[in-house]
Amino acid sequence: MKLNIVPARTGVKWVKLGIQTFFRQPLALAGLFFMFMAIMSIAALIPFVGGALALAFLPAATLGLMAATQEATRGNFPMPSILITAFRADRAQLRSMLVLGALYAAGFLLVMGISALFDGGQFARMYLLGDRVSGDTMMSPDFQTAMWVALCLYLPLSLLFWHAPALVHWHGVPPLKSLFFSIVACFRNFGAFIAYGLVWAAVFLATGLAFTLLAALLGSTDMVSVAMMPVALLMASMFFTSIYFTFRDSFVATDGETA
Repeated sequence: MKLNIVPARTGVKWVKLGIQTFFRQPLALAGLFFMFMAIMSIAALIPFVGGALALAFLPAATLGLMAATQEATRGNFPMPSILITAFRADRAQLRSMLVLGALYAAGFLLVMGISALFDGGQFARMYLLGDRVSGDTMMSPDFQTAMWVALCLYLPLSLLFWHAPALVHWHGVPPLKSLFFSIVACFRNFGAFIAYGLVWAAVFLATGLAFTLLAALLGSTDMVSVAMMPVALLMASMFFTSIYFTFRDSFVATDGETA
């Protein structure tokens, strides 16, 4: 496995491929994403350990969605069992994926813990436990500071884990090395990832503006709001579909490897 440097315009290509591949198998990929969300939500409901368990499961679940996208690119219908791809690997890869999940959970909880230093944990409790927060609290300087600190710290964490599950599964890279290779790949292809992020932001913004305009034309915000939720979930499905292509084009398999 070796790193592949791509031009900035490749980021636009990743978005296009994500959307096009989604519409090849829309029912399967949307259904798998809804299952992914349901599993994460159910895991989070487990008393005491639910939040950490859901976080630890995220890298493996993300790999499952990437494997589903790979199947769709081959013209196959991804079955629900593909979501547990990480748990059907050999023992060494499974152990590495569990370590990766534990590291992600620890990293995320650390980010939330640092943010709690700024507002007494109100933002962290809202995000992790679903605590209700008043509008005045959300607009308070302490809460806003905690939110921005968490966002700034989460960005490098997400880059560390962006490619890591796929590197562990498809290339047999050890967990700590996969984190290093992941963030290096993201920075070496910085232009492509900036374009990728900007185009996705534009797509989500344009969709939101279209629904706002539709609500104004129809004079019924309630009906449009109800319709927007499934559309937002479908957009999120397309985004997760596109993640596979960011990995596929950032690394080149060497002799004896497949990806």
